[in-house]
Amino acid sequence: MDTDLFNPELVPRGSKRRSGALRQTVAPRPNLPLFFSTVVAGGLGMGLVLGLPIVDGTLSELHLRGGLAMFIGSTTGMAGTYLALLMVVLASRAPILERVLGQVGVIHWHKRLAPWPIVLISAHAVFLTLAYAEAAKKGVLGEAGVIINTFPSMVTATIALGIMVGIGVISLRQLRERIPRESWWLLHLLMYAALILAFAHELALGPSFVGHPLAREFWTIAWLLAAALVLVYRVGYPTYRSYRHRLSVVAVKAESAGVVSVILEGRHLERLPISGGQFLEWRFLTPRMWWQAHPFTVSALPQPPYIRLTAKGVGNFSQELAHLKVGTKVAIEGPYGSFTASAQRRNEVLLIAGGIGVTAVRSVLEDLPIKSRPAVVLRASREEDLVLSDEIEKLVRHRKGTLHRLIGGRNEVSLDTIMTLVPDIAQRDVYVCGPEGFVREASEMARRAGVADEAIHQEAYRI
Repeated sequence: MDTDLFNPELVPRGSKRRSGALRQTVAPRPNLPLFFSTVVAGGLGMGLVLGLPIVDGTLSELHLRGGLAMFIGSTTGMAGTYLALLMVVLASRAPILERVLGQVGVIHWHKRLAPWPIVLISAHAVFLTLAYAEAAKKGVLGEAGVIINTFPSMVTATIALGIMVGIGVISLRQLRERIPRESWWLLHLLMYAALILAFAHELALGPSFVGHPLAREFWTIAWLLAAALVLVYRVGYPTYRSYRHRLSVVAVKAESAGVVSVILEGRHLERLPISGGQFLEWRFLTPRMWWQAHPFTVSALPQPPYIRLTAKGVGNFSQELAHLKVGTKVAIEGPYGSFTASAQRRNEVLLIAGGIGVTAVRSVLEDLPIKSRPAVVLRASREEDLVLSDEIEKLVRHRKGTLHRLIGGRNEVSLDTIMTLVPDIAQRDVYVCGPEGFVREASEMARRAGVADEAIHQEAYRI
């Protein structure tokens, strides 16, 4: 394996990479008309869902013993399951979602919605139990036992609720940050199991569905379509793309302490629609790694038949990369991400990388035009932590730009130094990539320097 394979100075000018023959995907910006149309459609859907319990009940029932609690329980249950449906649709990563929300928007709304299905469905269970207990003039715990043991599909529904609440508790920031990504990924998959377990209960006991075949059919079709989106875009497309490109490991190279580059060989990589700064979900088919996929940004765009990723060993999965054997087969999902040159709005850019964030910055540079005069800032605690800096220096030089290295601890070197190094920062797009804390601080620095929010592009890695 040629160790200079991805050396920018050794890529022939007439290569597929330089000639533009390599397919790229343009990460779309949010489409405002589509966005507002989607918001209206989502609002109408929520209105319809909330209207079902109102139409199903009568005003007289609200005055019966337990009637108000029953109404609240039915309404929160419908609202919670509708939001869960939206969560599944967002998790599908269907391309139309990026057209509407942008990649960042999809992630943002997924996180914003995440707590509400669990809260509302939990409220549904509590209020319905209170309603039945009040109507039967029994204690709440005793009535809960009767409901679980005698109502159809209630055992599976109770298990589903327990899974949801458990995931909700684990998702609290204080606990989430202590859990390895591998374990979190497995726990997250249990949410799909919970939704499947709860579905029969919804149709069997939901007041809005019992005796209302049209509502039941509509609800079933909606969930089947959501499931189809997940199967197509999270299973079908990745399987097809993995088979088409048939990637395998051909070399593993140590870049610095704890950082390795994995070079892979595959078929038809000129047809892989990827842009600099985007990431793939990588699944290495070894006995210890096959069951999980992790996101890693490509650290160099494909030079068919090769592609490269570079990662820092901060977790069990990333540490295993250093021990991959040549010939290991690899499955991929994606590409994903909007941290690309296509997001640029100004004539010139400033790229700021903290630590392993250099991987995204290095590949974004490849997509910038010659003579685009980028300014690049690499931030690290020690000189030896600046991986790929030689390649970045060559890419910057070819584009007539400037490269700055900020070396030292946080107390020694302030990010505000960048305002002096790049005095025209307010007239540039600013790309920031690195650990979450670094991205947050660098973005705040850019705002203080006068950079508008729409010109700040972020890619944060959880360390």
